[in-house]
Amino acid sequence: MRATRGLLTVTLVLGIAVGISACGTVSRVIGGEDEQPSAQQGSLGINGYLWRASLDTLEFLPLETADPWGGIINYGWYSTPDSPNERLKATVYILDSRLRADALNVRVNRQVRNEAGEWVEAQVSAQTETDIENAILTRARQLRLTGDGD
Repeated sequence: MRATRGLLTVTLVLGIAVGISACGTVSRVIGGEDEQPSAQQGSLGINGYLWRASLDTLEFLPLETADPWGGIINYGWYSTPDSPNERLKATVYILDSRLRADALNVRVNRQVRNEAGEWVEAQVSAQTETDIENAILTRARQLRLTGDGD
């Protein structure tokens, strides 16, 4: 079970790495307090860079619903061929129009198949959610620097 969890974590991290074109350090406040959102971002009430970065970073997961006005992206269940008895899904919450670390929240759900073949909830490391958030924030910063998120 521990080996399977480790394999899924490695697979998830590799999937995130594919969505990121470069590495960087994410500070608590990526933009400035006085950062002005673009017209598109202001009309939606969420940060467009975080939105785009979330979609880019988690593109390997099946997209179920995306609500740009509410800032919620729901992804469906995903299993790797190497771990067919384990699956995960994620929900991204974009909470602000500013490009800040506290404007983003990611929740990951994990399930494993029991002996009866039924899916049951399993624990997810808090570090997994933090790693995904950091990957999204890094990508958002890259988009802001290149101007590709508007």
